[in-house]
Formats: sequence, C-alpha cells, structure tokens
Amino acid sequence: QVQLVGSGGGWVQAGGPLRLSCAASGSISSINPWAWYPQAPGKQRELVAATTSGGSTNYAESVKGRFTISRDNAKNTVYLQMNSLKPEDTAVYHCNAVVASTNPIISRGYWGQGTQVTVSS
Repeated sequence: QVQLVGSGGGWVQAGGPLRLSCAASGSISSINPWAWYPQAPGKQRELVAATTSGGSTNYAESVKGRFTISRDNAKNTVYLQMNSLKPEDTAVYHCNAVVASTNPIISRGYWGQGTQVTVSS
C-alpha cells in the first residue's frame, strides 16, 4: 500500500516563504511525475507545479518565478518552495504522484491528505 503524506503548511504574512514536503512510502519502484495542486475554498484543485523523473518542471503562470518544485528520489519526497506568497495563494495544498509499485505490480495515481497554507495581507 502506497501512502503520500504532506507537511509544512502554516500561516504566513504576505511576502513571506513556506516550504512544503510530501513523502511517499510503501512498495515503490518509481514515481513519475510529482505535482502540487492547491484547492481554495469553493474551488477545484488546480495544478501549479509538476516535475518529472528526468528533471523537467512546469509551473502555472500565477506562480512562475515565485514557486520552485524539486524532488529527492532517494527519499521518495517532493518539495514546493513558495516565496513571495500572496493572500490568493491561500489553499489546501495536495501533492499528487503517479507511483509504480512492486507489490502489487501496478502504476496508478495517489493523493496526499493536503496541508493548509494561509497567507494574510
């Protein structure tokens, strides 16, 4: 059984930084890709950052230049460094990963439980 556990959320004033983490555990062969999806109240989850095993990254226009996604393959962990945070970044941030597991031998997507980020003006 594969599980994703997100952490690192909290409260911060506008302009400040936060760093989120999401760690995968279980019978894991590989993870590709990783991604972060914030969900604001009353809105759907939207992709803001993704990274592949080859190291390529993609960002939503709203976070380019402010957010950086990175991964540690040895630790099966993805990070989201968020700088210059704005009140509109307030949301529950969910990590998502497509995991190839070894027991059973399947590949499917998983969601983390989400971590709250609150940015005050």
